[in-house]
Amino acid sequence: MTSTTRLTVAQALVRFLAAQYTERDGVRRRLIDATWGIFGHGNVAGLGQALVEYGNDMAYHQGRNEQSMVHAAIGYARQSGRLSTHAVTTSIGPGATNLVTGAALATINHLPVLLLPGDIFATRPADPVLQQLEVPYAGDVSVNDSLRPVSKYFDRIHRPEALMPAALQAMRVLTDPVETGAVTLALPQDVQAEAYDWPDEFFADRTWVVRRPGADPTELAEAVTAIRAARRPLVVAGGGVHHSRAEEALEEFARTTGIPVASTQAGKGSLRFDHPQDVGAVGHTGTATADELARTADLVIGVGTRYTDFTTASGTLFVNPGVRFLNLNIAPYDGHKLSGLPLIADARSGLAELTEALQIHDHRVTDGYVTEYSEDKERWEQRVDACFEAEEPDVRPTQPQVIGALDAIVDESDIIINAAGSLPGDLHKLWRARSADQYHLEYGYSCMGYEIPAAIGVKLAAPDRPVWALVGDGTYLMMPTEIVTAVQEGIAIKMLLVQNHGYASIGGLSESVGGERFGTAYRFRTDDGTYAGAPLPVDLAANAASLGMRVLRAKTVADLREALAEARAADTPTCVYVETETADTVSGAPPAQAWWDVPVAETATRPSAVKAREEYDRHVTTRRRHL
Repeated sequence: MTSTTRLTVAQALVRFLAAQYTERDGVRRRLIDATWGIFGHGNVAGLGQALVEYGNDMAYHQGRNEQSMVHAAIGYARQSGRLSTHAVTTSIGPGATNLVTGAALATINHLPVLLLPGDIFATRPADPVLQQLEVPYAGDVSVNDSLRPVSKYFDRIHRPEALMPAALQAMRVLTDPVETGAVTLALPQDVQAEAYDWPDEFFADRTWVVRRPGADPTELAEAVTAIRAARRPLVVAGGGVHHSRAEEALEEFARTTGIPVASTQAGKGSLRFDHPQDVGAVGHTGTATADELARTADLVIGVGTRYTDFTTASGTLFVNPGVRFLNLNIAPYDGHKLSGLPLIADARSGLAELTEALQIHDHRVTDGYVTEYSEDKERWEQRVDACFEAEEPDVRPTQPQVIGALDAIVDESDIIINAAGSLPGDLHKLWRARSADQYHLEYGYSCMGYEIPAAIGVKLAAPDRPVWALVGDGTYLMMPTEIVTAVQEGIAIKMLLVQNHGYASIGGLSESVGGERFGTAYRFRTDDGTYAGAPLPVDLAANAASLGMRVLRAKTVADLREALAEARAADTPTCVYVETETADTVSGAPPAQAWWDVPVAETATRPSAVKAREEYDRHVTTRRRHL
């Protein structure tokens, strides 16, 4: 007879989660390492009680905003190589719907996170209950259904025994390198507290092996043939290189073949910035070196990339008439993009197999090609130096000089985190990544508010490393709440807060598309109805200090250098606050080296919009579909 233990659904779920592990390359890790939670009537008596009951088995973190808690869990998961993550529990109603943005971010970026929102009563003793959405045509719909399209797996646990298959499916998806993303188990508040006799084997330790599939022999042979026939091949390294921990395999492939490597936002750092084959960022925010190579490439070897519009310059970057694509990707959906030759495999396994096969033929690109991109790379590095240089250290810095000041004090142990605004473009072009995981940019969803909570998650995963959240004023005003969590828990993140009085990135974009920077500045309204007055007297440094963070104000380049060094040495949460010199304009970094499609008004009377439309029509004619 099967032995059982009588527990509530919530208690059983916590015990189950505490017994789940991943294994890859012989390394075994706890899958759900902690649970974040904000409690309300929808989860306080269920999961809240269970986390108290089994506090020795499951660590708990107290958050201030449900979206932020998801971001923290995602930061932890990314830093952990997707082998470990956190769960997030909320009450019903707004607590649950606040998860949607974080869930979308996780799913778009293929990062695992487990969401456990409370739900309305399954038994419906009172209908409607507080915060229930009434849907006249469907009695079984709740606000949690808004999580369905942004989840890789969704289930609602109407009965205790339904938890067992649902929980197992949830773990399967979380540990699947192709399918992983947000996983949602919606938990009706009455079911959470209901008792059931659970089979003890449900709580046995389980190890989920994270696969490294190799390439199909036919696809591998076709890939080798394509590479050997190419005269101007280019690797585009995406986030899959990092997820697979394939950086060393990529380095060997590049060194052996001489093929240059460009990187997407998610793939930056796949090679060190000073590696001979690293040519920097590619796409709309790319370097002149990488983008010129992309324009002339006859074979683009995508490794773990989704080919977003920023990477392809909205279909205008890869313009060589004979260009072909070879896509090494663990996901068949991405492997077939741009009518490419698919090489469906784990990035590390696939690169190793390609390198071995090409070594048999002693294949390497020509010396002339290597000399060409090496000289171009050196010229770009000189442009970066010029952006970082501050001839007058007693003046307010530009944004590139802010980046340069940080670049000057970090080493390979530092981790920088960013997601939105003008900083991603500048960082993609200018930052010199010194280690595989130093550059942590969330640009799949480019979510304002990600940086501070993600820094907490990263710091929890890498407690001995300096972790920097690079935050603009627009992002800061969206979601500074988890500063309180960092202070409460003594999580010594470093925040570099850049004040430019508005949405600088969108302001520049608005100007380029005929929008005249409308609604993008943080300024007083003037008589003409626009926000063109004086900057608002908002003191973000004082706000951060009021939340408990130590704040260092920097007014000049010299101040900034000193403050950054002090913050790096700090063992408490510390903010460096600086106003940039280019408050009303884009950052001053080198302009975009490739186009990005933002449709412009087809008819307009204002000269700025008319001119922008003419420019738009010119670029559109260069787009091509790779069929």
